[in-house]
Amino acid sequence: MLSRQPNAPRRTDGHSATALSATQSPLVLLTGFDPFDGSTLNPSWLAAQALHGRRIGGHRVISARLPTVFGQSLRELAVLLKQHRPALVICLGLAGGRNAISLERVAINVNDARIADNAGETPLDVPVIAGAPTAYFTGLPIKAILQSLRDAGIAAEVSQTAGTFVCNHVFYGLMHQLATRRTLKHTRGGFIHLPFLPGQGTPSMSLDDMVRALRIAIRCALRTGKDSRLGAGTLH
Repeated sequence: MLSRQPNAPRRTDGHSATALSATQSPLVLLTGFDPFDGSTLNPSWLAAQALHGRRIGGHRVISARLPTVFGQSLRELAVLLKQHRPALVICLGLAGGRNAISLERVAINVNDARIADNAGETPLDVPVIAGAPTAYFTGLPIKAILQSLRDAGIAAEVSQTAGTFVCNHVFYGLMHQLATRRTLKHTRGGFIHLPFLPGQGTPSMSLDDMVRALRIAIRCALRTGKDSRLGAGTLH
């Protein structure tokens, strides 16, 4: 998954994450994480960064880097959502050991860290948000995206678990905000895990293929109706 940083929205291609104004709507918000657990890079941020400022499906992409820190990552995400009010949000993370683009189906309301986050915290069996639903389904049309990626020759899968580390923490927090904040009622969102980069571990995928996959996923999500989300909603 990810890494650490100070308290404001992350840098994007040398710019503040707030550099592109919300008045330039419609927008797509794409987030990645910093390196974590001793790594020096994270493909989720590199892939997100590569698309910052691009236009896909008539929408401008805003990329921002989140810290691999429980709590802080959600506070920074909340700032980004409030400022940009994007039409679409896709949060990205690293899932080392997977051999495909993983389209996450469900976020669960639990933090259970096998390793420490970048603030040294290891929460065990505690909720992401106390009193909130047990789980949220993605708001992305994951089956349509899956087919589009496979048609393009990119290895892809639907994943039934986003883990219980900071990736799931951010995924759950995102979906909770989209479900409960009236200003975001028209925003769709979800989470995608990326494999290792070549040289980082095996199996792996090139950064070019990851970026190409994200372009396809964004375009597909923008053109596919909400009735094709395949289960978006909550589990209590």
